[in-house]
Amino acid sequence: MTGFVPPPYPYDRLDELAAVAAAMPGGVIDLSIGTPCDPPPSLVVAALAGSDTERGYPPSIGSVAFRDAAAGWLDRRLGVSVDPQGELAACIGTKEVVAGLPQWLKLRTPERDTVLYPAVSYPTYAMGATLAGCRPLPYRTLDDVSDADAERALCLWVNTPANPSGNLIDLESAARWGRARRVPVLSDECYIEFTWTGAPHTILEHGTEGVLAVHSLSKRSNLAGIRAGFYAGDAELVEYLREIRKHAGFMVAGPIQAAAAVAYADDAHVDAQRNRYLARLERLRDILNAALDLDVALPHGAFYLWVAAPGGDAWGLTKRLAADAGTLVSPGEFYGPDGAGHVRIAAVQPDDRVELIASRLGIRA
Repeated sequence: MTGFVPPPYPYDRLDELAAVAAAMPGGVIDLSIGTPCDPPPSLVVAALAGSDTERGYPPSIGSVAFRDAAAGWLDRRLGVSVDPQGELAACIGTKEVVAGLPQWLKLRTPERDTVLYPAVSYPTYAMGATLAGCRPLPYRTLDDVSDADAERALCLWVNTPANPSGNLIDLESAARWGRARRVPVLSDECYIEFTWTGAPHTILEHGTEGVLAVHSLSKRSNLAGIRAGFYAGDAELVEYLREIRKHAGFMVAGPIQAAAAVAYADDAHVDAQRNRYLARLERLRDILNAALDLDVALPHGAFYLWVAAPGGDAWGLTKRLAADAGTLVSPGEFYGPDGAGHVRIAAVQPDDRVELIASRLGIRA
């Protein structure tokens, strides 16, 4: 009998094209993965080096300073109030939470077996369901979810601003849908600081009952390498997750908690980063529209361009950009079959590298 065989990691499928792009003078320009390229704030790096927290075990739920800083950020930037003692806890970045939540919820509600997630979305929502032995079920709209599937639903994922499309989600309707069916609504909000259309919104605006908001420092503060974030919301669910994670030894390292507290207390570096990403998005849009005769629009949020490929041939556009511009992008099928006609382009290279793309495609600065 054959057990579970992990599928190829999506971005590993780009290795051959990465070699094509790397052969161009100046090397590959990687816009395939949303890895920040800009420096983190110096005050955070200083806190990381000087916390004096290396010897003891860090609290799994997060230090008081970490939780207070995260709750303060929610209040200051998003206008919501949560109890840092009972409605919020630390996590080791948010990918591990996205991947792990279904298995922990399955232990809590074994009669349910279905994880609902957006049809075009971050692939770890589906993988988290698979790793938990659950049924991953994509949805286009909540109206598409049948009553039978809702009755089996272990949780519902929403993501706003959405990866890869940048769309903004009606969070009030999602919270209402989940409460009516007793389905926890898990709101991945890691791009919330990069909302371009209107003000940023969190599901916590609509109360904490039956919902969790998941937040990360990776994108907000260019700290993907330290793996720090938090989840906040329903007090009963937060307490349950705190206890499970404590037993399993999930702990954000002490120096990282100290640095994260400093990062959540500072907004100036985030405002500067917002300006960088918006300028890069605008420049990449202009380059692609001029050089390739595309019709690329800015997203409503996040730092990706979601580009309809000519003739729906996403791999064709991906190969063309690798060969002609030495640039690596992601075919939309990485984010679900519904995304197959698009490519995702991440605005995560410095300005001089963006201008190199323009030069390679014959576009003047």
